[in-house]
Amino acid sequence: MLRFVLRRLLLVIPSLAGLLVMTFFLIRVVPADPAAALAGENATPAQVAEIRRQYGLDQPLYVQFAVYLGQVARLDFGESAYSRRPVSLDIKLRLPATLELTVTALLLATLLGIPLGTIAAVHHNRWPDTLLRILSVGGIAVAAFWFAIELQLLFAMQLDWLPLRGRMSPGLTAPPTLSGFLLIDSLLAGRLDAFRDALRHLVLPAFTLSLGGLATIMRFTRAGVLETLQKDFVTYERAQGFPPHALIWKFVLRNSVVAAITQIGLLFGSTIAGAVVVETIFDWPGIGFYTVQAILTADYKVMLAVTLLIGVIYALVNILVDVVHGLIDPRLRERG
Repeated sequence: MLRFVLRRLLLVIPSLAGLLVMTFFLIRVVPADPAAALAGENATPAQVAEIRRQYGLDQPLYVQFAVYLGQVARLDFGESAYSRRPVSLDIKLRLPATLELTVTALLLATLLGIPLGTIAAVHHNRWPDTLLRILSVGGIAVAAFWFAIELQLLFAMQLDWLPLRGRMSPGLTAPPTLSGFLLIDSLLAGRLDAFRDALRHLVLPAFTLSLGGLATIMRFTRAGVLETLQKDFVTYERAQGFPPHALIWKFVLRNSVVAAITQIGLLFGSTIAGAVVVETIFDWPGIGFYTVQAILTADYKVMLAVTLLIGVIYALVNILVDVVHGLIDPRLRERG
């Protein structure tokens, strides 16, 4: 297993290098002038030209890429034109908010999707299965931005049950930053008021972000359980009088969730990408909202850094998924 993990880590390097090359040149194809964005709206052509020379934007693209590659090797992503701070500092401050939202959404999708998919398979072609299949199709088809706005209108504006936006109420003092996760930091500080407030702010954006993943995990779990129920060992256990519920949850499910777990790894990257829309609608102070502001200001350094960061997270999560596969199925661990 250790050899397998090391081999996968080595394969990540060329993948990230290709991602960096592609993103760098695609961003430069966009008809926007980063020097003009850095100089500001009232800058003269001479000032824009000076900014272009100062930041090396007047050099050929391959020279600019070589310089940027050297900076990335030193973990130096430059200065953000939007915040006027180092990009690495902005990401460090905003990444925990995005990870808290993303991890909560994936946990919600997993904890609901796997049991619901199992229930649908067990009641194959009966009304619970039909209802859950309709809901899963709807979950995949519904646009996240529309669903987010509808949740805001219902639960925040009409019923006034949950906050409309933000990560914490303005009048409430935030707990000391230890992990960057408000829920964890609130518990570590013994601030139950801050924990409740942060949890209420997290409900709507996390549920919105989890919708597509929940539907996907439910569909893959259903398909896996249906396939496993046709296996010979299930027929044998049934003939031996094994309790149906114990058979499903102890044996069938363990042999059925490999495809669902693979989807969880794939969904992690797409969930972070989907957080761009959700964070913008809910005014969530994460890297998604930060990326939108960077796009509006043609801040290419932020776009490059965020893209590379998502690529690294995506690769590490997929390696973790393979490790979990090995823990679930000993045959895969022996091959690794």
